[in-house]
Amino acid sequence: MKILIVDDNPRVRWLIKTILEGMVDQFYECADGEGALEAYRASRPDWVLMDIKMTQMDGIVAARQITTAFTDARVMIVTDYDDADLRNAATDAGACEYVIKEELHSLRRILKAKQI
Repeated sequence: MKILIVDDNPRVRWLIKTILEGMVDQFYECADGEGALEAYRASRPDWVLMDIKMTQMDGIVAARQITTAFTDARVMIVTDYDDADLRNAATDAGACEYVIKEELHSLRRILKAKQI
């Protein structure tokens, strides 16, 4: 499995990689939504794990760009914000999962259940 992690915090990217160690063949990283579409195009990951709040471009906009350009893309929002409006915006942008960073341990279970 190939995973693209899009988060402006390098510690969060490291933590996600640590949690998913052993079940992911290749990790790709991007620090902002602005580069996410190009990173997706270059790596064609099985999943994108996308933060929402980032400096240049937020994860909702980036998720919409990716899922519009690649209709088979699977985007999981991984965020600090447990907010109904953001969940709806993420779904509208094409994200198929929404995980709160307090529950990062659930990433393994979700990805295992949805393996290709």
